[in-house]
Amino acid sequence: MKHTAMKIAFSAILAFTLAACQGTAAPAEKYGIIGAMDAEVTSLQESLTDAKTEVIADMTFVSGKLGETEAVVVKCGMGKVNAAICAHTLINHYGVTKVINTGVGGSLDNRIDIGDIVVSTEAVQHDYDVSIIGFRKGEIPYTGLVAFPADPDLQEEAKKAIRETAPEIKVFEGRVCSGDQFIASSEQKQQILDNFGGLCCEMEGAAIAQTCYLNHVPYVILRAISDKADHSEEVSFEQFSETAAKRCAEIVNAMVRN
Repeated sequence: MKHTAMKIAFSAILAFTLAACQGTAAPAEKYGIIGAMDAEVTSLQESLTDAKTEVIADMTFVSGKLGETEAVVVKCGMGKVNAAICAHTLINHYGVTKVINTGVGGSLDNRIDIGDIVVSTEAVQHDYDVSIIGFRKGEIPYTGLVAFPADPDLQEEAKKAIRETAPEIKVFEGRVCSGDQFIASSEQKQQILDNFGGLCCEMEGAAIAQTCYLNHVPYVILRAISDKADHSEEVSFEQFSETAAKRCAEIVNAMVRN
């Protein structure tokens, strides 16, 4: 009887220990992938297996697997508010552990040619300015930050995926500048450069970066460049976005599958 009681006690301790270990196990990776336009997400959504679709805040979230990895792909629409709502939903509703923002950007650096890729090291809101009450231009009050840092591991994953899928493309790493403006003139670009520096400008990345920072989730931004900084070379945005989106989708697909 005593022996049986000991066996039962031992089994209970073992079961409790296993449950505790399972409870503290690291969660499986789950990627949230955000694009601003259909062209930036459609091919990725079509690549998902076991796909399920859900509409939240008028955004269509498609979840499934890229290879063996869980992923959720969504078009957020243009602008920082859309982007922040989208990123927050991915993190808090879907439980993603990493966020990739993919799309097209305008060059701020004339070394970068059309079709080259910028991988973010950090992101700043170039149209955020409360300097009149003592903060730096672009600084988000009470965070102490002008720019939100991207995740170094995701940067490396992105560069590796680019080398594998499009080795002919040049990769630039640096600051991404975001604002609720479509930047089309040299004067606008120069003003951003004077205030913040940076490699490219677009409309969503920094809002996603801030959302990820506040939720302690790593992120990275990928931008295919649509023009030369001095406007010496330009292509139709609509025409380029299709080509660039396909290329970025291939890169993101490789990142997640690897």
